[in-house]
Amino acid sequence: MRILQTILLVCLTAAVASAAAPENYRSEWRDPAVNARIDRNIEKYRKGDAALTVVDAAGKPVGGAEVEFSQVSHKFLFGCNAFVLGQLETDELERRYEEGFMKLFNFATVPFYWHATEPAQGELRYEEPAADIWRRPPPARFLPWAEKHRITLKGHPLLWHAYNPSWLPKDADELRKLYQKRFREIASRFGGKINIFDVVNESLVCPQSYPLFTPDRDYVRWAFQEAAPLFPETTTLMINEVTSYNFLPSSNRYFEQVKTLLAQGAQVRGIGFQYHYFRREALDKHLAGRNCSPNRMLDVYEQFGRFDLPLYVTEITIPSAGEEGEELQAEVVRDHYRLWFSAPRMAGITWWNLGDGTAVKGENEAKGGLMDEELKPKAAYRALDELINQQWKTHATAKTDERGVCGFRGFYGKYTVKVVAEGKTQQFEVDLAEDGLAGQLVLKP
Repeated sequence: MRILQTILLVCLTAAVASAAAPENYRSEWRDPAVNARIDRNIEKYRKGDAALTVVDAAGKPVGGAEVEFSQVSHKFLFGCNAFVLGQLETDELERRYEEGFMKLFNFATVPFYWHATEPAQGELRYEEPAADIWRRPPPARFLPWAEKHRITLKGHPLLWHAYNPSWLPKDADELRKLYQKRFREIASRFGGKINIFDVVNESLVCPQSYPLFTPDRDYVRWAFQEAAPLFPETTTLMINEVTSYNFLPSSNRYFEQVKTLLAQGAQVRGIGFQYHYFRREALDKHLAGRNCSPNRMLDVYEQFGRFDLPLYVTEITIPSAGEEGEELQAEVVRDHYRLWFSAPRMAGITWWNLGDGTAVKGENEAKGGLMDEELKPKAAYRALDELINQQWKTHATAKTDERGVCGFRGFYGKYTVKVVAEGKTQQFEVDLAEDGLAGQLVLKP
């Protein structure tokens, strides 16, 4: 059955694919063996088994009950940055943005760039109300929104060599003291409320002009050392790197950095990989190149999985500009999300800019949104909707046996369970996690 599903998927994908994708890309990504590997991984790493016993109020098993399982949310984190929340020109655009976001995503990246959280020394912009800065709302804006819509938040970043305020000193010792203050301020306000943070961003491309730069990038170890005691132990403290580190041989350098940090006792609790192509020309070159190999990419993620830490694809831009651009974007998005979702230790995938026109200056030409400038869905958005809300959500039915037992295999996440017994319908909520699901559903009299 699974082989048939793989063949059908390959055929359907090929049918909707545009001629814009190079032939070598198409031949590798449509290879039945590659898709079988992806399907096996999804089945193995993203699904689990549930066994539930339906009993009456007296604890007696209820046989012959009709049971319906409907997944309502994912454990896996599908995300996007939410940098323009509350900043769009009209209420209608704001509505489309929020609805478009919530239909696909349960995970949002929140801006903590230092130049915006403290534009002048001592002038903190963590809370509302705050002077407006495009793509840089105060982080507290996201807390009630996330709670209302059950969205997991990630703060980005605590330390980066870029997007810093002009008033920062050039002296390394003075700068470290200010970072310590910044870490304390953020932890005191958002620790336990935002449970994932990029502690250090893009250290392997850090310029020598950065005051904390040393050839061994020891400031990364220092940052984790300083940040870890300030946040709850349950906070995922991440390191994050640029696109080239998804691929051999550059990925080996990133692997060795993480290995060294862990050996030094750094509390690295998550590993991030960016995936930006800000120009159509860059995307075309990548798709035609050796690096864009699904097997090689999976091998890299499986190598990093040896650390037994969650992996995240943290920032994704796939252009839709150019001839047949929207069709090409949709094809690449569908292929890559299937691959990323299948990687054994992958815990989340984050698109970067939801709508065209919401990127930073110089990147909007790529038209790298899943929605257009009017925030109407493009083909790539519809492709993700199909994956996230259809193919990767479980709906199943079963009937209890004489012991009152029934079960199903499904994607990890929260489910509603409807039980029809003796002419009555009752509803329950259950959570299917990696350790499986076993328990009783007790019917009310």
